[in-house]
Amino acid sequence: MKKNLFLTALLMSLMFILAACSDSGSEEDTGSEEGSTEESSEGGSSADVTGNINEDDEQIAGEGSSTVFPILNLLVEDFNADHGVAVELGGNGTGSGFSALIEGTAQFANASRGIKQEEIDALEDAGIEWTEFLVATDGLTVAVNPANDFVEDLTFDELNMIYSGEAENWSDVREDFPEEPITAYGPDQSHGTHDFFNEEVMDEEGVEGQLIQDTNQVVSSVVGDQNAIGFFGYSFYQENQDSLKPVSITSPDSDEAVEPTFENVMDFSYPLSRPLYLYVDNAALEENETFHTFMEFTLKNAQSAAEEVGYVPLEDEALEEELSKLPNLEQ
Repeated sequence: MKKNLFLTALLMSLMFILAACSDSGSEEDTGSEEGSTEESSEGGSSADVTGNINEDDEQIAGEGSSTVFPILNLLVEDFNADHGVAVELGGNGTGSGFSALIEGTAQFANASRGIKQEEIDALEDAGIEWTEFLVATDGLTVAVNPANDFVEDLTFDELNMIYSGEAENWSDVREDFPEEPITAYGPDQSHGTHDFFNEEVMDEEGVEGQLIQDTNQVVSSVVGDQNAIGFFGYSFYQENQDSLKPVSITSPDSDEAVEPTFENVMDFSYPLSRPLYLYVDNAALEENETFHTFMEFTLKNAQSAAEEVGYVPLEDEALEEELSKLPNLEQ
């Protein structure tokens, strides 16, 4: 009995000591820059960064893929909440992002495809050295209207028939499909999503159909037309999954149709899985301290941001590899 009373008293004493230490630490942290960074807004990210903010630095600006935009937009909002720095961000397409990087009007470009040789050449001509950062994985999603009760899966060849204009009616795709006209929608040539689909499915022969600059309009067009089909990034499907019916895809080297799910995109078993990138001006990383801090913040929070908006985050090992590309990063 005495032994139990002694242990109880000892535990209570330890609790009082720990509480006192905790209170003392909190009072010291409130005046520090590190403490204020951790007290982010409700929507802010909390991963620690080693960089600093310099009020004299040029404003940070980025442009590019509408597919990557949801991730970066969330990170931009969180960076502003945590550090009080506004970042100008556009989502007018991967091509627009590379143009802005080449012209020097943006320090980074969001891209839903890899950089093209002509873009590499243009950056070289402009004297701009750059670094490619992987930020997440996407599954380009093909979807039809929920009223469509006959399309469950399609092959690359069948998608090619639809988006080349060869198939005008659904019955042209498969004999057991109804003789109803097909309306094919997709993002226009300003988007990396368009380029990826053209390369992977169309063998770079071109995409035919109703091609639209605003991806949200591609989605709404499919939602409003029961004979429609469209393609877009996975997050656009996630945001509208109650109004869309995803189509499973069979790759040329498989007999199995695979649906676009988080797990299938993560392990790349879904045949239209693809990496998402940031392309960054190296000089800006070296000379703009605030931009360097933003990039550190972006990479360290990319996993949580990607998952929050419906994309597949990087594995820890891949994230460390991307962080290692940052110059002068204090570990």
